[in-house]
Parts: sequence; C-alpha cells; structure tokens
Amino acid sequence: MAQTPRKTRPRPAKPRIVVTRRLPPQVEARMAELFDAHFNATDRAMTRDQIADAMADCDVLVPTITDQIDAALIDGAGERLQLIASFGSGIDHVDLSAARRRGIIVTNTPGVLTEDTADMTMALILSVPRRLAEGEKLVRAGEWHGWSPSGMLGHRIGGKRLGIIGMGRIGRAVARRARAFGLSIAYHNRHRLPFEVEQELEAEWHGDLDAMLSACDIVSIHCPLNADSRALIDARRIALMRHDAYLINTSRAEITDEGALIAALAEGRIAGAGLDVYAHEPAVDARLLALSNVTLLPHMGSATFEGRDATGARVIANIRTWVDGHRPPNQVLEGWV
Repeated sequence: MAQTPRKTRPRPAKPRIVVTRRLPPQVEARMAELFDAHFNATDRAMTRDQIADAMADCDVLVPTITDQIDAALIDGAGERLQLIASFGSGIDHVDLSAARRRGIIVTNTPGVLTEDTADMTMALILSVPRRLAEGEKLVRAGEWHGWSPSGMLGHRIGGKRLGIIGMGRIGRAVARRARAFGLSIAYHNRHRLPFEVEQELEAEWHGDLDAMLSACDIVSIHCPLNADSRALIDARRIALMRHDAYLINTSRAEITDEGALIAALAEGRIAGAGLDVYAHEPAVDARLLALSNVTLLPHMGSATFEGRDATGARVIANIRTWVDGHRPPNQVLEGWV
C-alpha cells in the first residue's frame, strides 16, 4: 500500500542516530558529543531485521553503501525517522522514491573520496598491464628464479589510449593522473564536457560508447550505478574490446556483466582486468580467483584514514544542518544521477 508523506515534525536538538558500521574513533567520538548516538560495536554488517529495528526507533539512520535500504524497509520505518545520512558518495543502495514518499531526507558525502579513488584506479592501470600482482605472488611463492629477457613481460602504458566511462569528479581526476603517465584520454559521458575542460585534460569525447571501447587499450569505469548503467558493459560490449585491452572497475560491479567478463578473461578475449568491486560482495566468484590476468582488491579504493575522516565530517555536517532546520548541503534528490 502506498505510503503518504508524514506531517513535518520538529527536529530534535539531540537526535537519536543509529550508525550501522564502525567509523573512525574520532568520528564516533564527535557524533557521541553532538547526538544521542548508537554504534555497531561489532562492525559486522547489520542484518535486515536489525536495520528495520533501528529504523523503527531513530531520528537519523547512518548507513553505508553496503546496506540495502529498500522500499520495504523505508515503508516500515517509524514515524520519528526523518533523515538517512549515508556514509559514502554512492546512493544506489537507498530507494530514493520510497524515501520521498515518506518525506524522509537522504544525504550522501560526495567529493571527499575523489582523489583516493583516483589514486587507486591509477595504481590498477599501472599494475595490470605490468603484471605487478602476478610478480608479487611469484616472489612470495618462491617460484622466481631470477631475471631473464623473457620473464614477466607486460605492456608499457605510455602511448596507450585510456577510455574513461563517466567523466565526473573521479573520472576527471583519473584523466589528470593518466596524462602524466603519457596516456591519451578518450571519454564517454552522458553530457559532453565544456571545451575548456576537454582542453585542460586533453580528452576526446566519444558519444558512441561502442566505438570508444573498440579503440582503447585500457577502459576504466567511473559512472554511477543506475537504471541506465546497470550491465552497461555486457557481453556484447566486452566483445568489442581489443584482445590486448584491459578493463578497470573501481565504481560498481553491477555496471559490468561479471559472468561475461570472467568468460572473456578466461578465454583470452581481453588481456586482463583490475577490479575493486564484485557482484556479490564480500563473496568473490571462484572463477575470478583462479585467473592470473586479474588484479583483485578488497573494495579499498576509498580506504584512507583521511578519506574516512572527511566522510564522517560530512555526515556530521549534514545531520547538524538538518537539526538546525536547514536543508542539508548534500541532500540527494530523486533522479540525481
């Protein structure tokens, strides 16, 4: 049954907030000073029932990107829940339509993890063609028998063409780093960048994603997950990539067809991949684990002390602004992507 928006309620001076995962100690300490804060002491992901219980009796929920806050949870939330202040920039885990129907404000933390994620992406762009992860495993396994002219050959990245899917903050930050390593930049975006930005990044726009995929040596994904981007890189598009091309994904696993990617990697139809995200996290498909031409990271693209602190500060700012009766600076509107 459709829910009707609730009447505007006074915003408590010290709202009860529930945080679904452990945050940096200094962030939790500041939250405890400002709010009636309740934390997840175990740092295990809360179950659906636990999240539902929290939403039944709090003013503010602070979930993370791995918590699926769907329509059923939102429709069952208590009357006092007025704000979902998500810890992270992604927002595909919250049903924005359901939140709007209930009159619940949703915020995120954009921008604070841009440089960290771009650094990790650039590390993968360097690592995969040069087979750094393979080499490290070889040394640790005691199977390296010394230098040889034909040993551990990879591809240089200077002079290669990088195709960026999604030229938002992170995509542009990756482009700046890649130019310094001698890569030329192509990009596909829903909207073309202003001429001045293209000149600064020395980036060439491709309105046709298929054409860009077939022309690039490395493809890096940086678009948000939404209805248009889900399975954007499917079996057909993977088949357009060159056999010596590499795919990098530090965005969302669901943007690719993971099964089709695994098949292409196993059959040598593309040269390799660098992945920081997976379709069924924290589980990783055993077929990926068996492949030597893939560098696998544990969703650590934004994992820096500085980034986590900045994210926590942004969550606190959103809550405090809401408490003061103003629109939070990072309120997310339905259809934002």
